[in-house]
Amino acid sequence: MTRLIAAFAAVLALAACGQPGGQTEAGGETPAVPDPAKGVVNLYTARHYDADLQLYDAFTRATGIKVNRLEMAPDQLIERMKAEGEASPADVVIMADAGALWRAEEAGLLAEASIPELEQAIPAQLRDPEGQWFGFSRRARVIAYDKAKVKPEEVATYEALASPRFKGQVCVRSSDNVYNLSLMAALIERWGPQKAEAWARGVVANMARPPQGGDIDQIRAIGAGACQVALTNSYYYLRIARSEAEADRKLAQAVTLSFPDLEGQGAHVNISGAGIARHAPNRPQAEQFVRFLATPQAQTIFAGANNEFPVAAGVEIPTEVAAFADFKADPMPVVVYGRRQAEAQAIFDRAGWR
Repeated sequence: MTRLIAAFAAVLALAACGQPGGQTEAGGETPAVPDPAKGVVNLYTARHYDADLQLYDAFTRATGIKVNRLEMAPDQLIERMKAEGEASPADVVIMADAGALWRAEEAGLLAEASIPELEQAIPAQLRDPEGQWFGFSRRARVIAYDKAKVKPEEVATYEALASPRFKGQVCVRSSDNVYNLSLMAALIERWGPQKAEAWARGVVANMARPPQGGDIDQIRAIGAGACQVALTNSYYYLRIARSEAEADRKLAQAVTLSFPDLEGQGAHVNISGAGIARHAPNRPQAEQFVRFLATPQAQTIFAGANNEFPVAAGVEIPTEVAAFADFKADPMPVVVYGRRQAEAQAIFDRAGWR
């Protein structure tokens, strides 16, 4: 009875806050109209980007399948699905970080899926070896810096953030943010725990202020003169650079990005990705949806609407995004970020990174 009640509540939430793909206008076009005969797909998503509405609309146009969505924070989403159990209406789980996808996998919420199209289109290091989740867009965790005060060579590596050069000049968000946890996991993998902890202590010593806000807040802090350098995901800066607001465009002219090198392997790369829910009631529609996310059409939307880098090759992307897309990316398998997540948090805690 408890599972039935939970499932009923989830369905009500999907109906209340989830929009079918055919009810969201994309690019000024007439909204797509779902075909009831094609069925539905229920998305549980931790992505909070309005740009994703274009994806859902495009999917409905291509397939006739109605898209319902339920948005919430990653940990809330996981706890909800655990409570719903086998009666969960979720078909597809979407997360904005490989570390969060790993949490869903560890909670037993995802199904193994062998989908040849995805295995061919998505590089092996950007998907789960067991097929429980697949990365559909890339973002790099990079250093934003004040072009008037910092030379590019001064931020060529992640070590730079812990150097005496940037004493009192580093802005960061909290350590429990999954983007920072995934970066620390990568540093542990490349450097070992001792060097990674020394780096964390160095960054803490260089902080211009206590950790606060999101990635865009760190970029704005550079523009306001609160600090000279900051950690951010690449697409947040690109969102500012492509903004129609004059203040944002001025900020993007004053601040730019460095894609730091990690032990000669390139910049740290993370993903947004999705997996099929273990108890998906609409499995065929779920598989159609995840296959769609790797198509050139969907990959172009990821880049054009949310300023992310495609995972598939040969995708047309906006000029502003393309200007930063040709960077050397660390080929580290993103599954590492979840496996080392607890160790990463422990290091942050010992270093005093709140």
